[in-house]
Amino acid sequence: MKINGQTALITGASSGIGYELARCFAQDGYNLVLVSRNTDRLNEIANEFTQQYGLGKVTVVGADLAQPDAPQRVYNEMNNQGIRVNVLVNDAGFGEYGMFATETDLQKELSMIQTNVTALVHLTKLFLRDMTTRNEGKILMLASVASVLPNPLMAVYGATKAFILSFSEALRNELKDTDITVTALMPGATNTDFFNRAGADGTVAHKQAMKTDAADVARDGYEALMSGKDKVVSGMMNKAQVAMSRVMPDPFITANVRKQMARPSNGNGQHEKEGKKQMATTGSLVGAVLILGIVALAYYNKARYTDFKLSDLHL
Repeated sequence: MKINGQTALITGASSGIGYELARCFAQDGYNLVLVSRNTDRLNEIANEFTQQYGLGKVTVVGADLAQPDAPQRVYNEMNNQGIRVNVLVNDAGFGEYGMFATETDLQKELSMIQTNVTALVHLTKLFLRDMTTRNEGKILMLASVASVLPNPLMAVYGATKAFILSFSEALRNELKDTDITVTALMPGATNTDFFNRAGADGTVAHKQAMKTDAADVARDGYEALMSGKDKVVSGMMNKAQVAMSRVMPDPFITANVRKQMARPSNGNGQHEKEGKKQMATTGSLVGAVLILGIVALAYYNKARYTDFKLSDLHL
């Protein structure tokens, strides 16, 4: 693989979607900066990618982004080593499962906000300033389907993802007259260690996640980033859920997510069956909405220019 001379910095690169995103960059010959708490794992990945793809340089930075000073230390390390970051990938993040009022751990939630939101903003501020000076760069933010779907039983996590999407879209507008792009990747439940770490193993969503490969999600995000898109929802069912969130009442959407986040309460997996049924209903409703939209658009376009009757659509 020909080295392209550019460098991508990926947080949360030790596993899951972050690891697969790092592989996407490695395949295209980017130099890498891999950031995570698990430096042993990062060193293994660095050796793997160097041997497999013949990369010019892979830099490992051990940092716990739940610590307030970590983003500045990462940035300082880049300056000390003379590394210019052309692409920033804000992937690091985690969740916490349970009823907010009575079950979840406050300290873990505060650490989650620090990692998912504060560190992301801090890193973006530091590296984006340099990108604006050069008028070049790309930023990929790991948002989520939860960015637009209220997330009962993971309420704080969902709120952090809503922040990320809003932040990304606002930055994209601010940068519209530059050669810098901001892209939000919005996956749904994905087969990573996320659910185990969050304490959400065994939920309907966790079982659904087993069907979605992190490599596929990463490829969707990478291609969207390289194309300069504003955002991408990975997976057809996830696209359906996001579409429904724009047309259906909020209580309906929230109740649907609640069923997906539940654990089966009895031997016959009734909650799981209800969650799957709800998702199928969501997909059917999306199809109906799309058909009605097409009919309405056709009606509007023909009515503008002709004496049009509804029977002209030949439905």
